[in-house]
Amino acid sequence: MISPLDVPDSAPVRSANEEVSARGASLGRRPEAVLRMSGVRVWTPEGMVLLEGIRWTVAEGQHWALLGPNGAGKSTLLRIAAGVRHPSAGAVDVLGRRLGRVDVRTLWPRIGFVDPAHRTPQELAVEDVVLTGATGTVQPLWERYGDAERRRAAWLLELMAAGRLAGRAFGTCSDGERARVLIARALMPAPRLLLLDEPSAGLDMAGREDLLAGLADLSASEPALASVVVSHHLEDLPVTTTHAMLLAGGRAVASGPGDDVLTDATVSGCFGVGVRILRTGGRWAAVHPGREPQAPREALGG
Repeated sequence: MISPLDVPDSAPVRSANEEVSARGASLGRRPEAVLRMSGVRVWTPEGMVLLEGIRWTVAEGQHWALLGPNGAGKSTLLRIAAGVRHPSAGAVDVLGRRLGRVDVRTLWPRIGFVDPAHRTPQELAVEDVVLTGATGTVQPLWERYGDAERRRAAWLLELMAAGRLAGRAFGTCSDGERARVLIARALMPAPRLLLLDEPSAGLDMAGREDLLAGLADLSASEPALASVVVSHHLEDLPVTTTHAMLLAGGRAVASGPGDDVLTDATVSGCFGVGVRILRTGGRWAAVHPGREPQAPREALGG
């Protein structure tokens, strides 16, 4: 099993710009844009505006956090990035192809989208659930899977710290285990872009840490892979996060390298509550001023 990534508090943490530069060097070339949006607007038939004026570029090797309060438009934006929804106005290029001018079904195999609405047969063994990612189907197409696909499925389960689940029915797994299995499924076709909508939602602490460790290991194993993680909480962001966009009321409040965006002022303004942003060992946290955790006092001697 892949060991969880342990990052001590004293470990040096590279800035987002340093991280992206390192990934570009590992690719041996300048990273290409895998997602580009300009002037994106979305409104409902009733005229309600869901997104307004979104301008966004995601390059290979970048790992974005998409944050904002409920109703900010995060999931809508993610579905546009996945090619399962079109904007009402504006231009969207996914993997170099313009939405509206391309059959999006040709893009889906190269986009790993973990859709919370995906129906997964509860009786399937976890390794068979992962195999269905190779064909993009709900049920396995056994004749399409060979030794190479089975080896990749096993490797991805190990990468996501879920190898021990092999042989178990998907329906018997915990929420955290299911989340890691579905990410492994999304990675089966070797996508260039991974999109995760609140992958830590409903997980306990152990489940969340296993998931985040798996995402960190994935970043090291697939340096060209770009990812976007939607979350309400900074504490749920992987240590490999390089960039962030803050959304509020359908508009981008701030967007860019994580160190520049995730500041006291921008996060407080986005969520409408005063917070202080802390970063330790590469992980972010938001705390209310005056409520920061205090070191326990030494016990008084008798």
